[in-house]
Amino acid sequence: MTTPARSERRTTASTLPVAEAVLSAEQQRELYCLLEAVRHLDASAIGWQRQGIVPAYAPERGQEAAQVGSTFALDRKRDFIFPTYRELGVARAWGVDMVAYMSTHKASWHGGLYDPMASRFAPIQAVVAGSVLHAVGWAHGQTLNGGDGEDDRPDYGVAISYFGDGASSQGDVHEAMNFASVFKAPVIFFVQNNGWAISVPTERQVAGGSVAARAAGYGMPAIQVDGNDVEAVYAATKAAREHAASGRGPVLIEAMTYRRGPHSTSDDPGRYRSLEEERQEGGLDPVERYAERLRQSGVADEAFFTSALAQAKAEEEQIRAGVIALEARPGREMFDFVYQEPTDELQQQAASWREESEHA
Repeated sequence: MTTPARSERRTTASTLPVAEAVLSAEQQRELYCLLEAVRHLDASAIGWQRQGIVPAYAPERGQEAAQVGSTFALDRKRDFIFPTYRELGVARAWGVDMVAYMSTHKASWHGGLYDPMASRFAPIQAVVAGSVLHAVGWAHGQTLNGGDGEDDRPDYGVAISYFGDGASSQGDVHEAMNFASVFKAPVIFFVQNNGWAISVPTERQVAGGSVAARAAGYGMPAIQVDGNDVEAVYAATKAAREHAASGRGPVLIEAMTYRRGPHSTSDDPGRYRSLEEERQEGGLDPVERYAERLRQSGVADEAFFTSALAQAKAEEEQIRAGVIALEARPGREMFDFVYQEPTDELQQQAASWREESEHA
């Protein structure tokens, strides 16, 4: 008997009803173009690291459907995204300036050069599970502000925090989920369960059978979804968003997927898993899977797929040129964004640094 791929396994029953996705043919084609753009840009970023354009990068091959599908269900004008360092697909689908996004990977600017407030995309968070607390804090602010609806029918903007199965074992996640549930903060905890916490398999660091199973302990609904099915992820996120925006509290989504490459460009997955395991666990490629679905339904033809790839390549070349053109930021900026009101000690350090490095 063949063991199903990770994305097809369900160990925890979903406790929030999810309606089937209803998307127009135009929306489906847009989804595919996003998947193709993210896949090509992600693969190219690995090449940039090998070429010395960026010093490091965290690939996301295999997680494109989870990221694009979830982002597609959000409200661009009202919701706020809190990413980790592996959310290139979320950033691209959300419309973030990708040169500014990649500035973090080039080490030009910690957190990205884009405007977090204007883009509603928080600075890239390298601290494992750090973005979860930030998301809950922002979401709680929505409840304190009262939302946009009536008293008996609130309508809040929703925060979504992306993190992995490894990060779910951090204590900060427990605190965030407990606080969010107690105060009914409008937040979606979006767990991309890709099977690995760097080199440790999920089964060896997540107790209780799944991350989704923990939601019951916090009194919040959970959805365990096929993370390689972009429309299923879209439908799950849409349902979670509606629940949270209406004032009924947080939702945990566990998108079952698989990390098809290394944890980072300095990682060698061959040290802890085999190619055969990767093929079995990975299942159907999420981008190819959606392409076949659109072919079978008559929504897209080969001319469309050829055009989508050409657009993705042209976009990547433009972003690559922009990343190469990024220059080092002035060193004095390291003192400018530490405190709203600089301390005497920080001002002394800044003066000393200027004296030594700029001969001021």
